[in-house]
Amino acid sequence: MTSIGVEHVGGFHGLPVHTARPSAGEPPAADAVAWRLQCDYDEDLDFAGLWQQFLDTVDTARVRALVIGPWWRDSYTPFAPVMELIVSHADRFPALRALFLADVVGEECEVSWLRMCDITPVLEALPLLEEFTVRGCGREGLALRPLRHTSLKSLRFESGGLPGDVVRAVAASGLPALERLDLWFGSSWYGGDATIDDIRPVLSGGGFPRLRHLGLQNSEIQDEIALAVGSAPVVAQLETLALSMGTLSDQGGEALLTGQPLNHLATLDLRHHFLTEAVLDRIRTACAPAVVEGGEAEEDYGDPDDEPERYVAVSE
Repeated sequence: MTSIGVEHVGGFHGLPVHTARPSAGEPPAADAVAWRLQCDYDEDLDFAGLWQQFLDTVDTARVRALVIGPWWRDSYTPFAPVMELIVSHADRFPALRALFLADVVGEECEVSWLRMCDITPVLEALPLLEEFTVRGCGREGLALRPLRHTSLKSLRFESGGLPGDVVRAVAASGLPALERLDLWFGSSWYGGDATIDDIRPVLSGGGFPRLRHLGLQNSEIQDEIALAVGSAPVVAQLETLALSMGTLSDQGGEALLTGQPLNHLATLDLRHHFLTEAVLDRIRTACAPAVVEGGEAEEDYGDPDDEPERYVAVSE
């Protein structure tokens, strides 16, 4: 089991990421970059002060993308005050189309420790938002309520433990413009309690008519997901499908082979898997000309005489 990663995003929403620093010189044009706001140990400002300085020095009416990094200076703090700042100043960002909450890497804070909150008010306050990425775990308060948002095209939850409540809220939301959906389910140890029944409304294909990419990833029930995908109506409308980062084994691989054809896809992402080489090769052949991204299988751990123990790519 691994943490979220070692590098911050270098680009977001098609823009290079630029960190807003209190001591920096002349800033770039407001609409030329994705602005990253983060607290640094060697700076005196807390996040509220950094946020206010950003409002005072950057033409926020032209800002197109925001990336929120670590929001604490000394000890970890909940995310709710940061969310409240964004919501209370939403009218200052009429051009904002993309928001990444918590681009935090493992050296700064494990994903399971990120103290998130109900992020619904952000979407309600930014009705023109097109891309929304959230990183965090259910054990630390991550929540979402069903809502209608007519502009959102990309929704991504990067989690080591995604709550079933969040998955059900996504499935129950009205998102008519949604083209990309990524859900990292994570581990039950860290609040990842979503079931296959929580995912079925997404798989039905009726809720998101414009969906072209679906990621159901990083799951301890990856074989069950593969079985459900085999007969899911939504698959016919997809261009790319990701079932990566989880515990996919030959059982799930056989379900993909006996289910509906997947050769209309451009790519099928199966990276971080527990498939035997023979089954992976059969999937590649069956899915051609689709590109199947797989790589070498992960190794089971635990007692060789017992049931194999498998792990998701991101949990702690």
